[in-house]
Amino acid sequence: MNSFRDSGLNDQILDAVSELGFETPTPIQAKTIPHLLSSDQDLIAFAQTGTGKTAAFGLPAIQLTDVENKNPQTLILCPTRELCMQITKDLTNYSKNIKGISIVPVYGGARIDTQIRALNREAQIVVATPGRAKDLIIRKKLLLENVKRVVLDEADEMLTMGFKDDLDAILAETHHKKQTMLFSATMSREIMAITKKYMDHPIEISATPMNTGAENVKHLYYMVHASDRYEVLKRLADMNPNIYGIVFCRTRRETKEIANKLIQDGYNADAIHGELTQAQRDDVMGRFRSHQLQLLVATDVAARGLDVTDLTHIINYDLPDDIEVYIHRSGRTGRAGKSGISIAIIHMRETGKLKDIERKFKITFSKELVPSGRDICQKQLYSLIDKIEKVQVDDYQIEPFLPAIYEKLDWLSREDLIKHFVSAEFNRFLAYYKGAKDINVAERSRSEGRGQREKRTREERRRTPFIKLFINVGSKNNLNPARLMGLINEGLNSRETTIGKIEILKQFSFFEVEDTMELPLIDALKGQYFDGVPLLVQVSQEKPAFDPFSSERTQSRDYKKPKKDTRRSGGDKHKSGGGGRSRRRP
Repeated sequence: MNSFRDSGLNDQILDAVSELGFETPTPIQAKTIPHLLSSDQDLIAFAQTGTGKTAAFGLPAIQLTDVENKNPQTLILCPTRELCMQITKDLTNYSKNIKGISIVPVYGGARIDTQIRALNREAQIVVATPGRAKDLIIRKKLLLENVKRVVLDEADEMLTMGFKDDLDAILAETHHKKQTMLFSATMSREIMAITKKYMDHPIEISATPMNTGAENVKHLYYMVHASDRYEVLKRLADMNPNIYGIVFCRTRRETKEIANKLIQDGYNADAIHGELTQAQRDDVMGRFRSHQLQLLVATDVAARGLDVTDLTHIINYDLPDDIEVYIHRSGRTGRAGKSGISIAIIHMRETGKLKDIERKFKITFSKELVPSGRDICQKQLYSLIDKIEKVQVDDYQIEPFLPAIYEKLDWLSREDLIKHFVSAEFNRFLAYYKGAKDINVAERSRSEGRGQREKRTREERRRTPFIKLFINVGSKNNLNPARLMGLINEGLNSRETTIGKIEILKQFSFFEVEDTMELPLIDALKGQYFDGVPLLVQVSQEKPAFDPFSSERTQSRDYKKPKKDTRRSGGDKHKSGGGGRSRRRP
């Protein structure tokens, strides 16, 4: 299929597609559209975000819609409000020449009574988020018994966001003879479970080889100390004056702090996170889409469903815990045939995770050196000259002021005038980056033996004073060492804290941290919840302040009063990257 004319789509749809400027289908469209127009066989399609999936399932759904039947015939489920609205907008544009077709979006964060009225009028195609769809089904306002097609768009994202139970409940309301289409960027165990439970001998279509990154995305990494990550972020922004990208952080707290620092340092930046109201989120996204913001700082959950096609950079301030998430992040740039850059700011202990990403997704990271102050000043100077050269001059408006300006600057030669003009803007960067240090970190030599590393670790362990703490959650609360470390790191907003021995029991746990972190950590976790349990953290002692676990057999063994030298004992250490520092940008 070399053009949409070869796809079997009717003239009304072809005219709409042509008016939108689309002539040649993307690979996923070329493979999917003819199948959906000619067969009701279930379909699994693997494609990265931004490869034209909406048209791939949307154009056939529009053509197959019976406009005389006002009941829902196609249900499209997607993970977020933003994606729901974008799909609806695209389908409305594709179907603008078809009279009598109705496409209705339903999503959380909006008045449900308005959506119910829209469903009651007519709704042949319903685009929905799982939570709102389930709510409307329970209210008997979204009736699915006549639905012939169900599309699960970004199915892996919906599962990651915890919508499995909602999807099960929704799909259980549909007819077993429907056609089910699943679109996903990755194939996880959860996705496999859905295909086995709800799909009947599906055909598999892949626009690109499975588990690979987009070919037009360049993957780079910078190796620095964790405490220098914010400095790297600023230098990258200064080195790329026209940057337009998303900075991914692990936690909401870190997202807000990084965005606030960038704003205070004079960058066009803001954040989206779970604590924003929908109106606040819409405002931030409106400014970002209109390029009033150059950098959007976000968590993975908050950024899901964003549809921005011309991003130049994705910056991983933190690598994700789930390495498959990296592909979702990087896939947000390099869309529509454009090139993009995905950057990871890492420290020494994250090289293993970087190699895992390379191996699983068959991509290669190039190590780059953090730009020096001289590099940035040179880049900014040339950028300034480009702006001056291309600026539009309004002769009519400026003419009255020129005689006075000429007289004022008459004593300067042409060369001196250029120097003065450029320096007025450029001196800020020269002053800011004067004496900027080299913050690159050399990777450990591969020739260094394991024995040398273990010896160094033992020496560091002996020098670190630890204290043993009690926390009132354990394995029954789904706590494990990794989640406990994440809880500690998030509480302290730093992953530089050295963590010693960890012991996870059924109802409570023990762990060691540097003794200087005792009070800050206890204070940080006060009032926090884990798995629905209000946290209590205190120094390990004979008995805790309260005794809720009297039946725990290990209590007498575990609540031993620490000896005087406990603070000098230690275990295996766990580190990962941490906070940043802020300096005023010129």
